[in-house]
Amino acid sequence: MTSILVADHLTKWYGPRLAVYDVSFEVEKGEVMGLLGPNGSGKSTILRILTGYLRPSSGTARVDGFDVVTDGLEARNLVGYVPEDVPLYTHMRVTEFLAFMGSLRGLEGARLRAAIASACERVSLQAVQDLLIAKLSRGYRQRVAIAQALIGNPQLLILDEPTNGLDPRQIIELRGLIRALASSCAVVVTSHVLAEIERIANRAAILLNGRLLAVHSITRAGAACSLRIRVHAGDHHAVAACITSIPGVSQLALDSWADSISAWRVEVTREEIAENISTNLTRAGFGVREIATAASDLETTFLRLTGQGVAQ
Repeated sequence: MTSILVADHLTKWYGPRLAVYDVSFEVEKGEVMGLLGPNGSGKSTILRILTGYLRPSSGTARVDGFDVVTDGLEARNLVGYVPEDVPLYTHMRVTEFLAFMGSLRGLEGARLRAAIASACERVSLQAVQDLLIAKLSRGYRQRVAIAQALIGNPQLLILDEPTNGLDPRQIIELRGLIRALASSCAVVVTSHVLAEIERIANRAAILLNGRLLAVHSITRAGAACSLRIRVHAGDHHAVAACITSIPGVSQLALDSWADSISAWRVEVTREEIAENISTNLTRAGFGVREIATAASDLETTFLRLTGQGVAQ
């Protein structure tokens, strides 16, 4: 499959300060690529290069074959961008704002109306499309920001820290929206929160101090995860029988057994099964000393690459 985005050896200096060094990655249509790293790791600088706001000091970036510098207009026409702090015009109604943004892309008449209707439908804005943006919740404002990025049907959608400031329900809804949007374009999303990238992206580009440490593939099978469990019981065989009897437990391993305390690593198909395990162990008369989500594969990789250990 042809890559929609190709970043090749991107480097950016701000005077004497190196912000991004020799970063290369590709993103295909239908894929969500996460840029993961702490604040100051170069994520936003890379996005500004991809969207044409900054010129790289060296290296190239191409969107569907168009260089973001030498073919800037053609490349930008294929990109939808949602910055971290979206400059919405809150005195406008939703459809007025989208019409304004569409006109900047050269749309008018029936084409503009169709583009607005399509964008509102894709992000579920129909119920509020006639309201003033000032009246909208933070979650709906973020949907408006994404809708304006979808005007013109971009091949590449870029989202900078899209879940910042949202409440837990809004975050969950936005995750599903981003994955749905990826069916028709390539998506690049940044976050300094590992769990957000893990729940949204297919792959994660791990950045530190402007350097790309690795591109990690994320396996997500129905939110499966590993649990660490410590139980006080005289018979660890009885503990094992109790845990394995619970639907959704796919694998069980005894890590240690000493002084009537058994430590287990449990693979479950869904994270919420941890509550069922705790309930069943307690009802069986066992003392649950600890039950926690173990470090994920991405978390382990991130901590290893950035020079930190994984707490056990």
